[in-house]
Amino acid sequence: MIVLRPLAKPAVALAGILALAGCSDSDAATAAFPTWHNTEVNAVSRMTSAGGVVTATSMKPDGTLETAALDLANGKKLWAHPATMAGRLPGMGVSAPAIVPTGKDQAVVVALDPARTSQWNATLIARDARTGRQKWTRPVHSTFGPQRCGPYVCLPEQTALSSARVVVLDPATGKLMWKLPGIAEVEWSDAERVLLLRLSSSPMIESYELKTGKLQWQQPIEQALGPGIDLSGGWAFGSTGDDLVGYVAPYTNPRTKKASAFGLFSIKIADGTVNWMRPSVVRVYPSGSPGLAPVVRPVDQHGAYGGFARLDSATGRVVGQITASEVPGSGWWLAFPDRMQKLGFLQHDTKGTAFDLATGRQVPVEEERGWSFCVTDPKPLPLRGQAPGFYSVAAVCDYDLATGKRVPSSSAPPAWYTGSQDGWRLWRDEKGAMHALNDSTVTAPGMYG
Repeated sequence: MIVLRPLAKPAVALAGILALAGCSDSDAATAAFPTWHNTEVNAVSRMTSAGGVVTATSMKPDGTLETAALDLANGKKLWAHPATMAGRLPGMGVSAPAIVPTGKDQAVVVALDPARTSQWNATLIARDARTGRQKWTRPVHSTFGPQRCGPYVCLPEQTALSSARVVVLDPATGKLMWKLPGIAEVEWSDAERVLLLRLSSSPMIESYELKTGKLQWQQPIEQALGPGIDLSGGWAFGSTGDDLVGYVAPYTNPRTKKASAFGLFSIKIADGTVNWMRPSVVRVYPSGSPGLAPVVRPVDQHGAYGGFARLDSATGRVVGQITASEVPGSGWWLAFPDRMQKLGFLQHDTKGTAFDLATGRQVPVEEERGWSFCVTDPKPLPLRGQAPGFYSVAAVCDYDLATGKRVPSSSAPPAWYTGSQDGWRLWRDEKGAMHALNDSTVTAPGMYG
C-alpha cells in the first residue's frame, strides 16, 4: 500500500484541508537576536543538527538538490555535495539528511547522492559532518531516506520492491547492525531503543532494542483510533516526557467514498500502553507538535466540523477551546501568537477575529498579532529528475490581525513552530535562507516534530 506523510502539504482544518506554504521576512526576523542567517542556501527540507553542525537538503537554481552543511555556531557553509531522492513519495516532502553524533563535537552526515553506477538509482554516502570527507557508501535501489535512530542510522531500502526492508547501520563504518522486513519510519529514539511506525495495511508502533534489534513491544494504531486506519492521509508524531503522541489524518477512499479512522492518541514509550485517545479530530496548521501543543478540530460522523480545541499532550484533556458557533464564516487562515494562548482567524488585507483559548471569549483584535502562512497557494518545487508534487517545508510570518497585513517582525518565529534542540532554534524563511537562534530554551519539538 502506498503511504504518504505530508511533511510539506499536510491535511489540516480549513473545511478540512489547508496547504502549508513557505514564508517569512528574512533579515528582520533575526535582527534583535544574537543569531545568524545564511542566504547561500535554499533549504527545502527540515534541518537537522548534531556535533556543532546543521544540515539540510537545498535546491539549486537549476532544480537539482544538494546536501548542505553549516557551522551551527556562526552559519558558515562548511561544504555541499549533490543530492537526490530515489523512490520517495511527493507527499512526504523533500528528505532531510540524517546527522548522527559519533563523539564529542563529532558527527556523521548521511544522505543520498546521485548513483555512481547504472545498476543503482542512488548512493547512500556518509561524510564527516565538519569536513565533508567521505567515510563509506552503500548503493540504493529505492528509499524514503535515511534517519537517525539513537547512535545509528535507520534506512528503509528497496521500498519500491517486494523485498523492502529497514536496515540499521553503524554511522562510522556503514556496518549492518540488524534489519527487519517491510517499511518503517523512525518516530522516536534514544541511546537504547527506537520506536518505528510500521507502514502497512495494519499500521502499528513497534519498539526495538537498538543494539540487538530485539522487538520489545508493538501497539496497533487501531487499538487507539478504531478499525480502518489508512496512512495515505498522512501522519505526525511528537514526544512529550515519557510518552509518544501520534496523529493520523483522515483519508477518503476514492472507490468506497468512505473516510478512514483518524485522530490523536498517546502511548507510553516504555511499554506501548495507550494513555489516551482522541478519535475523529483533525490536527490544524499552523500549530505545535502533537507532543507539545496539539490544536485540533472535531469532525462528526456526517463530516461536519466543530470548533477548535487545544489539548494537554500529557492527558489529552481540553485546556482551551472555542465553539463551532464562534468560528467565522470562510476565507480565514489560522494564526497563533508566540505562546498559543490565543487563536486568531486571519483575513488577508482586512480585519480578522481573535479568541482567548482559556476562556473561549472573543477579544478585541486591535493590536493582536499572530503567526500564519504567507502563501495560501504554494507552488510545487521545480525539481529536476523528480516526480512532481514536492513542496518546501513551510515557514510562518507575523501578521497584524486588525489589518490582515504582514508585519515586519524583529523576533524569530515562535518556539511552538521552530522547536528547540539543545538551546538552538532553526528555521527557513520564504526564500529558503537558513536561520538559527541560540536562546537556551529547553529541547522541545516544533510543528514538524
